[in-house]
Amino acid sequence: MLNLLWLVPTFPLAGFLLLALCGLPKRLAAWVGVGSVGIAALLTLGIAVEFLGMPASEQVFRQTLWQWMSSGDFTATFALYLDPLALVMMCIITGIGFLIHLYSVGYMDEDPAFSRFFAYMNLFVAAMLVLVLGDNLVLLYLGWEGVGLCSYLLIGFWYDSPENGYAARKAFIVTRIGDTSMAIGLFLLFMHLGTLDIQQLMQSAGDNWAQGSLLPTLAAALLLGGALGKSAQLPLQTWLPDAMAGPTPISALIHAATMVTAGVYLIARTHELFMLAPEVLFVVAVIGVLTLLISGFTALVQTDIKRILAFSTMSQLGYMFLALGVGAWSAAIFHLMTHAFFKALLFLASGAVIICMHHEQDIFKMGGLRKRLPVSFWSFVIGGLALAALPLTSGYYSKHEILGATHVFARSGDTLWAVAVLGALITGIYTSRLIFVVFFGADKTHADESSIGLNIKLPLIILCVLSLFGGLIHVPLDRVFPLQQVLPHLAGTANALTIAAPFVGILIAYLFFYGKPELSEKVAANSLGKMLQRFWFSGWGFDWLYQKLLVNPLMWLVRANKKDVVDSFYHLIAWLIRLLHRLLSMSQTGRVQWYAAGIALGVVVIVGLGVWRQHLWF
Repeated sequence: MLNLLWLVPTFPLAGFLLLALCGLPKRLAAWVGVGSVGIAALLTLGIAVEFLGMPASEQVFRQTLWQWMSSGDFTATFALYLDPLALVMMCIITGIGFLIHLYSVGYMDEDPAFSRFFAYMNLFVAAMLVLVLGDNLVLLYLGWEGVGLCSYLLIGFWYDSPENGYAARKAFIVTRIGDTSMAIGLFLLFMHLGTLDIQQLMQSAGDNWAQGSLLPTLAAALLLGGALGKSAQLPLQTWLPDAMAGPTPISALIHAATMVTAGVYLIARTHELFMLAPEVLFVVAVIGVLTLLISGFTALVQTDIKRILAFSTMSQLGYMFLALGVGAWSAAIFHLMTHAFFKALLFLASGAVIICMHHEQDIFKMGGLRKRLPVSFWSFVIGGLALAALPLTSGYYSKHEILGATHVFARSGDTLWAVAVLGALITGIYTSRLIFVVFFGADKTHADESSIGLNIKLPLIILCVLSLFGGLIHVPLDRVFPLQQVLPHLAGTANALTIAAPFVGILIAYLFFYGKPELSEKVAANSLGKMLQRFWFSGWGFDWLYQKLLVNPLMWLVRANKKDVVDSFYHLIAWLIRLLHRLLSMSQTGRVQWYAAGIALGVVVIVGLGVWRQHLWF
């Protein structure tokens, strides 16, 4: 089965080509779109069974398909690399991707661009697989840019709306900032180490660079820039909430389970380089806790069901960055996996609610839906419990490992741990607020689940099981990160506070949004409450700040330079050429005597110059 590894990205790519070029009818397009990813998932399952049955020392497989490019000392092969880390990512991409594709058949059934949607989705899955299986950073970067392109296409899928087009452009431009940083990092690595093969590169970095020296610090910082853009971390986080303009299955696949985790994967894959740059790792941890705190507070005051989940995604990615920053590599990937389960579940459940509510997304126009939408309700409850990291859910195991590692391993561990626990408390509040407002209280609608079929309900049920029990899945990452210590288990007061935090959050949400909702209204009516609500609702003013510092000055420069000063230089050259042309044209009179006089004058000048130069020599 391992020799069939190349087929895993090939089938989704073939599905894209068929859907994009052949104009298939809807039913056949659904079979191709879902089936191509389904076959990739089955191949991944077979490969995983064989791979995990091999001895631990042999659990690395490299498949070279062809030499991609060669220029001077630089060569890059189109080669795939499979190890336990890549296997985990491949299982998430194909497994969760298949469930989301199946769900999409029902969700997008009435959309006239049904075939185009699945073409983009297939292309995204293929690009993401190339990203995680790439044997070298050039191939990884190809997949990296591929998922960026697909993100742009899918966020702006309903391009008739100007807001959707704006959101797509915003995502594309903001992530390009990080991508540029990453590209510069690749140039620096090749210039100093002579290779971009990931395994050789990590070995060479350890052999040639001292820990804490300038070059590994600079290279790690540049790669971190790329990771911040893709994973929507400070200060490049502003694109993700607006990306909810795309169809809900896009939010589940790209902006919860796969693409936004690419930055986490990049740091984990190049962790040997980051270990040589401890200052950069500390920055990774600080960025993680700041992002999880800021996005958590922002989620508290949102009213759009998908934007709440979007800010929640940013917060959970912050936990992953925190784990990476303290060196808990496997805990970060473990949370990446469990997050894919429960966040995909929450996004797909929100899509079911949106369908039943006739595409209404304001949670305060919902209410009392727990009896009318039982499948959606229990999906939200199970996904919410996992998101809040209540004991025995999948999210509990992974987040508990992150908090334990932070408390023991981290520089300024108590501070980082305390902020992370506060983030867990806030997660409990905004998750429970969402559930209480949407599914409890007075009925405000006559919605029911008759409009959603089995292809929507079945993925929800499977993801419910994974969200509950996914934390028991063994993640085979110990051999990928051999230098990592065994993750500690919290004890005493720290353990009690970590477990209690989400329960306290749920209790607060119950009191303010179900038991005594007049309390939340009273807080919101307070002048300080109004100010904080506006500030948090705006995402802490980052969009406003970037508008003032970057967008407005650039637009002023564009207006001031409307005629383009650079073009003026070329206009001057063209003017001079036309002037010389007119001057030369004046000499073309058609009179032979003037031509003869000109020739004679030229001869005299040339001879005179020759005599003058000879006189100077002697």
